[in-house]
Amino acid sequence: MSSDLLDALTALEKQKGISRDVLVEAIEAALVTAYKRNFNQAQNVRVDLNLDKGTMKVYSRKDVVEEVEDERLQMSLEDALVINPAYEVGDVIEEEVTPRDFGRIAAQTAKQVVTQRVREAERGLIYDEYVDREDDIVNGIVERLDARNLYVGLGKVEAVLPATEQITTESYQPHDRIKVYITKVERTSRGPQVFVSRTHPGLLRRLFEMEVPEIYDGTVEIKSIAREAGDRSKISVHTTNEEVDPVGSCVGSRGARVQSISNELNGEKIDIVEWSEDPVIFVANALSPSKVLDVQVNEEERSTRVVVPDYQLSLAIGKRGQNARLAAKLTGWKIDIKSETDARELGIYPPTAPNESPFAEDVYDVTENGKDEYMDDPYFDNESEEESEYETIDLYSETDENN
Repeated sequence: MSSDLLDALTALEKQKGISRDVLVEAIEAALVTAYKRNFNQAQNVRVDLNLDKGTMKVYSRKDVVEEVEDERLQMSLEDALVINPAYEVGDVIEEEVTPRDFGRIAAQTAKQVVTQRVREAERGLIYDEYVDREDDIVNGIVERLDARNLYVGLGKVEAVLPATEQITTESYQPHDRIKVYITKVERTSRGPQVFVSRTHPGLLRRLFEMEVPEIYDGTVEIKSIAREAGDRSKISVHTTNEEVDPVGSCVGSRGARVQSISNELNGEKIDIVEWSEDPVIFVANALSPSKVLDVQVNEEERSTRVVVPDYQLSLAIGKRGQNARLAAKLTGWKIDIKSETDARELGIYPPTAPNESPFAEDVYDVTENGKDEYMDDPYFDNESEEESEYETIDLYSETDENN
């Protein structure tokens, strides 16, 4: 048994990376439990498993005391001196008590322990592999669905995609290939549990890192992301390299780069704006594609009041307030939007030359055909009485006329 066990442990050490010494310690501990259970013994025992010599012995351990209270665990000093005159109170005496048929029990116990340790080691290796990939993007295959969760196969482990982390506009079928973002890895009694997401802003960040070389190599930095998964997102980008256009780098030729990301997210529209440390410029950029006339900043309350042309009020606010909401998340500033007429009536916006605005920033809006368009922007909802009062215009055309 010892020779076969030694060969098995050596093979496991090479294949699974489990130290033989660790396995031997685990087997010895399990044999102690097996001895007490099978031979109805309650004394302290120690198992010595020597695979090199092919020996296995069980030793009973007793403490030397002056007055014995439990004969199974203690031995009087008088009896100990008979064995060896050098014993003193507090010493431990070991006596071999190996049963004759202990070999069969030991073999069965060793098999169970090795199997369990191998399983634990494999789980540990999987945990170590995926815990290092938290906040990263991976490819997976949809395996099954239940009432609450979607289960995605990542190769060695099955990840959980909760209903709250699924894009509502997407439908999933078994064997579909999807990209997911690892949000958390936990140890459980059944092995490592990996949780993934399709709605996390980190997924959008990783997709841009994969698609845009300038972001991957650090030339362009993503400063912030505001996302309403499945509908629309805004990202702000910045670069210290004056020769690089951060927005253009993310958009790509004819919008190819950002369109590829949009397709991966089931047509989610993505606005890319340039970041600025000046909140006036940053808030104005974030409200794109709306044109901004003025931004007034309240540093103490970290809030801003934005004035926009009357005909672009609904565009600035967005359908169900989406554009303003995303802009506030992107910038971290509260945003109060006023039309030019209301601002003049309240005395918070002085008269200026017609159609004059210091903010003339373009926004790249991903559409199905890959072009940059504003005419059919989804912020406009014809069913809304408030929004239908305003005329939809081509911002590019107006910018050309002003120039």
